[in-house]
Amino acid sequence: MNIDSQLSGDADRSDTRPILIVPYMWIGDFVRNHTVVRVLKQRWPNRPVDLLTTSLCAPLVDYMPGVRDGLVWDLPRSRLAVGRQFGLARLLRERNYGTALVLPRTWKAAIAPALAGIPERVGFVGEFRFGLLNRWRWGERKLPRFIDKNAALAQPDGAPLPPEWPVPQLRVPAEDIARWRQANGLSAGAAVALAPGSVGVSKRWTYYPEAARLLVERGLEVWVVGGPGEKGLAQEIVAAGGAGVRDLTGTDLRNGVLAMAAAGVAISNDSGLMHIAAALGTPTMGIFGPTSPYLWAPLNGLAATIVQDKSLLSCQPCQSTICKMNDHRCMRDIAASEVVAITQRVLGNAPSGATT
Repeated sequence: MNIDSQLSGDADRSDTRPILIVPYMWIGDFVRNHTVVRVLKQRWPNRPVDLLTTSLCAPLVDYMPGVRDGLVWDLPRSRLAVGRQFGLARLLRERNYGTALVLPRTWKAAIAPALAGIPERVGFVGEFRFGLLNRWRWGERKLPRFIDKNAALAQPDGAPLPPEWPVPQLRVPAEDIARWRQANGLSAGAAVALAPGSVGVSKRWTYYPEAARLLVERGLEVWVVGGPGEKGLAQEIVAAGGAGVRDLTGTDLRNGVLAMAAAGVAISNDSGLMHIAAALGTPTMGIFGPTSPYLWAPLNGLAATIVQDKSLLSCQPCQSTICKMNDHRCMRDIAASEVVAITQRVLGNAPSGATT
């Protein structure tokens, strides 16, 4: 049974109360929230769906089909910020939400929906949230993947997981891409976008400069995409690749979305930009070392999932942000020449799903 037929009997088409999703705010997780949106829209097609968002992730909302609005409200990670919580609660109360899905297990994530008096507040048991949520879900730890934990909250309580979830979608109008290319002085030809950053240094493949040089030697235009934290990496890549490489890193995530939408192929570590590129439909190559593609790769599928296969490492996948053994061999043993060769095959319309 697919998820459409599974939810069709649950749909109440007379219910028009808006739904709020309180999501995880890491970029990649925020992209995957769109699966939750799609499940909700299948279940309740006439109920508007809004996303709470940070300033960083807000541009993503503009490209998510089925999302009515994004509520930009930055809350500090390290403290409660009581005044900000009450301010958010006032905003939520004004919008008359009927349901709130609180995806994070933290008690802070559930405070404002409770203060706003949203009638149905759904979330998993965790972090002493009794009284803040009133539609408890159990069994989170038995769910295999992060997306299963989140999307299950959008289903009826106790519903079995479907064989496949709806994949995240980001849709960028062609005219937006054309204007972006013109504003940045970029040609209309196919380019390779490199995303060398990630949260945690262990997930970073270190041969991007060499790969850029090889790609430029083959006549390809190369863009380096990322946030301000990747500026140093971008400079190294530009120095190695020369005039054929453009540094497109910056503070606005919208710039990263447009770059990934315009690229002919994207090469990325396990990062938020990998999920953005895949959700846009750009052929995406994900480089994995310490993390598991099964757990963390995009639902959309990748043009190539690149893992080292020269030796079996007992520590892999470790899920650690810093390599503590084997001198980062899970990433060091992936050669730049291998990645470039796969890139050329992807650009040449090789069948998707190639793995090395």
